[in-house]
Amino acid sequence: MSKITANDAIGQALAEEMRRDPRVIVFGEGVATKRHELVREFGAERVRNTPLAEAIIAGTAAGAAASGLRPVVDLLFAPFLTYSMDAIINSAGKLRYLSGGQFEFPMVVLAMTGAGWCVGGQHNHNLEAMFVHAPGLKVVMPSAVADFKGLLKAAIRDDNPVLFFIDIGLAMTPGELPDAADLLVPIGAAAVLREGHDVTLVSYAKTVGACVEAADALAGQGVSAEVIDLRTLKPLDENAILRSVRKTGRLVVVHEANRLCGIGAEVAAIVGEHAFDALKAPIRRVAGPDAPAASSWALEQAAVPGAGAVRDAALGLVGGRVAA
Repeated sequence: MSKITANDAIGQALAEEMRRDPRVIVFGEGVATKRHELVREFGAERVRNTPLAEAIIAGTAAGAAASGLRPVVDLLFAPFLTYSMDAIINSAGKLRYLSGGQFEFPMVVLAMTGAGWCVGGQHNHNLEAMFVHAPGLKVVMPSAVADFKGLLKAAIRDDNPVLFFIDIGLAMTPGELPDAADLLVPIGAAAVLREGHDVTLVSYAKTVGACVEAADALAGQGVSAEVIDLRTLKPLDENAILRSVRKTGRLVVVHEANRLCGIGAEVAAIVGEHAFDALKAPIRRVAGPDAPAASSWALEQAAVPGAGAVRDAALGLVGGRVAA
């Protein structure tokens, strides 16, 4: 077991997959500048900086994937993905279906998102739900260092386009990485980080930490909270969510992105459709505001759901105590 940052875990995953498969190439905004070790090992043919032209980067990746390569492209910040929607959604996301399976699109798109660096509204915008809504795409957004590595390796090996969102607030945070020869985390599998029987807390990315902290506080008040890290947003691990809610009877969904039409709404709908009879209280969503991100550290952090808000939402569902 070693301790490294999520950013280093991403670097390890890229290097291991490039060694394993010569078809894997990496290009994008500043990748050769940021990843000197990859340039030294694999050369400028497989690791390339590009102009700041997101539509061209994504379009090139879609073409490379259709031609038999396995590109990983870095578009830096999630809002920049809006410049590349046509290539990602209309080409990579749909052409496998439209071709009757004749083409595959094994491409990974990296983008940083969320609060933590005070980069303002044009660089900080949680857009993950927009891509979850697009057919043909897979979407992952890990919280743990091991999952950053294992999910990226799985994404590179997948024959479909995968959006890999990196929470800015977690990028430089150290975490434990198991000593494994080939660490793979399956796409579509959630992780139960803490068992509980009174309320289920479902989250992803940095707000997973808020849920774990809230669960600790709730335990001191006699409330047993189960914490689920979705890890993958599409496909969602519906079974893990439903299994937990059928046990606890209560659900709080937490994410930093805007509450309106967010991932929490989908999770709530799944539970409402398939586990309504198990609910002992209304479903609660704790999420960010419908507003552009602020550049001020204080205002930026105020928009991110914290442990206190999660704790209060859970206590509201159990009436401040656990029924006998």
